[in-house]
Amino acid sequence: MHFAPDTEVLLAFNVALANTVASASRSGADELATTEQLFALVGEHGFTGRFDRDAAELAEVRAARAELRRIWVLDRDAMAGEVNALLRDTQTLPQLARHDGFDWHLHATGADAPLADRILAEAAIALVDVIRATATGRLRLCEADDCEGLFADLSRNGSRRYCSVRCGNRMNMVAHRRRQSGE
Repeated sequence: MHFAPDTEVLLAFNVALANTVASASRSGADELATTEQLFALVGEHGFTGRFDRDAAELAEVRAARAELRRIWVLDRDAMAGEVNALLRDTQTLPQLARHDGFDWHLHATGADAPLADRILAEAAIALVDVIRATATGRLRLCEADDCEGLFADLSRNGSRRYCSVRCGNRMNMVAHRRRQSGE
């Protein structure tokens, strides 16, 4: 499955943000507990614009993370309603932008909007593409028993089941041990 490059970048950011919760993170701890962790994450993914760098902004982004995790696993019709609400609530006004070595791509809000609003608006724009492509089934929750990681299955055949190779290997080892023990 292929989307526009900026949609794929935004889906990757949404997955990275959503998987900072303790139940999905590699460390087993909340990886969005400090403003430093927040700005490392947004910096790694090329977010630009206004950054307040305070506890209030961190709390707003953590609430946005919870909202994205909730929306990610909805069926197509329910997701469409939630995306429309996000577009309305964040006063999304898509604009073409080119900066920092990136060619023309969409920005959903002005650079002066609060970070959490920009995150939600950008996520909504990416999800619009997913909904229009009838690809919401590609947005999944990891099938590993002990993981709540989210992922976007962009593979050709749409058969990905785990959020990471680590989870896939772990579950394959569990299945192998069950077979070996005769269960």
